[in-house]
Amino acid sequence: MDIYHVMLPRKIRFGVGCLDTIGDEAKELAAEHALIITDPGVYEAGLVYPVKEQLSRINLSVDVFSEAEPEPTLPRLNAIAEDLRKYNYDLLVGVGGGSSIDTAKGLSVLLAHGGNGQDYLGVNRVPKPGIPVFALPTTAGTGSETTMIAVFGDPEKKVKSAIVSPYLLARLALVDPSLTYGCPPKVTAACGMDALVHVVECYTSIKANDFSDALALEAMRLIVGNLRTVVKNGSDKEARKYMSEGALIAGIAFGNSSVTAVHALAYPLGSRFHVPHGVANGLLLPYVMECNLSANLPKFAVIANMLGVETKGLSLQEAAERGVSAAEALAADIGIPTHLRDLGVPKEALEEMAVATMDINRILVNNPKPLTLDDVRRIWQNAW
Repeated sequence: MDIYHVMLPRKIRFGVGCLDTIGDEAKELAAEHALIITDPGVYEAGLVYPVKEQLSRINLSVDVFSEAEPEPTLPRLNAIAEDLRKYNYDLLVGVGGGSSIDTAKGLSVLLAHGGNGQDYLGVNRVPKPGIPVFALPTTAGTGSETTMIAVFGDPEKKVKSAIVSPYLLARLALVDPSLTYGCPPKVTAACGMDALVHVVECYTSIKANDFSDALALEAMRLIVGNLRTVVKNGSDKEARKYMSEGALIAGIAFGNSSVTAVHALAYPLGSRFHVPHGVANGLLLPYVMECNLSANLPKFAVIANMLGVETKGLSLQEAAERGVSAAEALAADIGIPTHLRDLGVPKEALEEMAVATMDINRILVNNPKPLTLDDVRRIWQNAW
């Protein structure tokens, strides 16, 4: 791609201890009434307290909403917005994983412009900026702090849909690796695989460009080099730092390229069987890679090398194929299931999910090769 444009949050702060600067950032906005959005687990872990303390230090009135869903839905988003409209917040602070940050981004739109989430689904349907959002990830994986996307499930339709707009970019992405120190191994593994899928997909997407490629390769180096370590030893602060940095860079990379078929398959799996997004991505990655290899053997050979395969002396085909095995081995090493049946997904559900996958055209159109329904069926069958 010869022409590309770059979309980023207004400001990014990274590093252990950078949480202490959030008050100064809020002061620049002249904010008066902030809402922290988080989930019960993050709240109970005590991670909201230092955020609230720093904001209160500048005499900012701070409320906390601690009931964000693990997999946010449109009905819940609409209900939260309806309850909160009367408070006139002028700063929203998402503290948590992608669910809390996506909820904050969705509320930014609904509280500023009215209506419900369904009104803004799709690309560029948000008319103007909403309430400023500060995004503070407590996991290393989703990248939501850097992207202009917020994903919400629709339980009635059994689909996941997205609000996509540059107005969803955070005013501040504040990535303090110390917020991830207490992340449980299973969550660490799932989020880490999510980040890895982001870079594998954006690197091979038809929207890939020199900017996103450079970031994707660096993110891949950081993630592959540290993911096994942080899952086995969560107290390794250096590995935690590199994972946070890798996930941050991965978010910028895929936000300026795109994800592809892994995510398109993960959405119906998550919406129907409540499989955590990172687990779905990690399980499906090798099967989608195998299907896509022929579309870009040179890049898949590079990915193999980044995954630790010694590619010297191998043909591009051999290297790329070994990369598929390396991706599956990494997932297995950190406890990600390798087959759908391990998650209790019945074989009878595969056809419905294949058809549902084909409806995720916003993502599928960016896959390195066009996929037919039969291609998608084959991926689902192989993954089962």
